[in-house]
Amino acid sequence: MNRRPPRNFVAEPFEYHQEIELTIDTLTNLGHGLGRLDGWVVMVPFTIPGERVSARVYRNHKNYSQADLVQVLQPSSQRIEPRCPLFGECGGCQYQHMEYSAQADWKRKQVTELLQKSLGTEIAVEPVHDSPKQFHYRSKITPHHQKPRDGKVPSIGFLHHGQRNWIVDVPECPIATEAINEALPASREVVHAKAASGKFKKGATLLFRDTGEEVVTDFQELVFTRVGGLTFQFKAGDFFQNNPFILEDFTNYAVQEAAAGGARFLIDAYCGGGLFTLFGSQHFDQCAGVEINEYAILLAKANADANRIANCNFLQSSAEAIFDNVEFPREQTAVLLDPPRKGCDSLFLDQLVNFRPVRVVYVSCDPATQARDLVPLCNAGYRILKVQPFDLFPQTRHIENVVTLELSV
Repeated sequence: MNRRPPRNFVAEPFEYHQEIELTIDTLTNLGHGLGRLDGWVVMVPFTIPGERVSARVYRNHKNYSQADLVQVLQPSSQRIEPRCPLFGECGGCQYQHMEYSAQADWKRKQVTELLQKSLGTEIAVEPVHDSPKQFHYRSKITPHHQKPRDGKVPSIGFLHHGQRNWIVDVPECPIATEAINEALPASREVVHAKAASGKFKKGATLLFRDTGEEVVTDFQELVFTRVGGLTFQFKAGDFFQNNPFILEDFTNYAVQEAAAGGARFLIDAYCGGGLFTLFGSQHFDQCAGVEINEYAILLAKANADANRIANCNFLQSSAEAIFDNVEFPREQTAVLLDPPRKGCDSLFLDQLVNFRPVRVVYVSCDPATQARDLVPLCNAGYRILKVQPFDLFPQTRHIENVVTLELSV
């Protein structure tokens, strides 16, 4: 083992690779265990609150240290044997060592803590809506490989936990669907053959998209998938929710929450290919999907036509004028928003507050940025009615969260 510290290592309060013992108190929203030694915070991955562990420090920050897990001295009753032999090396999963019910409990607690920290008051959070499948649920994966050396690609897989350039070889993935795992060996053989023949001049990212009918490996291929009774088309490499086994429940819940206040009209901001908009067609007189991306709007319109849905309209809009072309009366309109991980920018939030819809349903894959964005909404007179997490990503730290708000002033 290399015990020489990195050039920029700060040897306070611990030496490089110093082994320490501590008790894990909680989990961070990155899925790391957090404990304290003489009041100093230490982050240790793959641990469970309540456990006594031995850890090896590899970095000291200004306010905390990071350490690798060496040994679990006193295990939690919630600890189980990970299903994947690469768990702890591959950076894709953080929670395979934890019973599934405990994963859900901690994700709920983390949502609660993030909301309380941002809003300054405790908000009730519903129990997590579990995924019907805890393994073999993921319908899209994108393994990577680096530039071949001497005609060989040593690893095809995902980044090593905590590393930026070290790829772990992943011949199969237990959270990917069975169909994807069946397709992996042949595709890996093709990569190795091309590397040996000198056809690869640089690294690459592979695609495996399970549509339910086939596994597609071409990023640009137009694919079709069904959610509930509706059919959606999109490019195989583009974003589309990757857990089809919970997606119908998740989507129905969000649009039903938007409709529950009696609104007759729905605006689906960040509508993409129209998933929420088209599901909303059953609950609203009219729906409008708004999106900046022109190609996404074309797909959304094609999806509406394919499903013979006539009460949905799709509008391409600039970031500065999201609601300008929507003529729905605000007192009868609900807005559903599902922004990217970074959340909403202040320009969008200002427009939303000025439009003042009677109800807002905020769907997010990052409760931290969602909690941040809820502050200006609450300050503008919106009241949180319900918080419902959905576990679209078992075995990982990720959670989708749906917050329902109502205009109260």
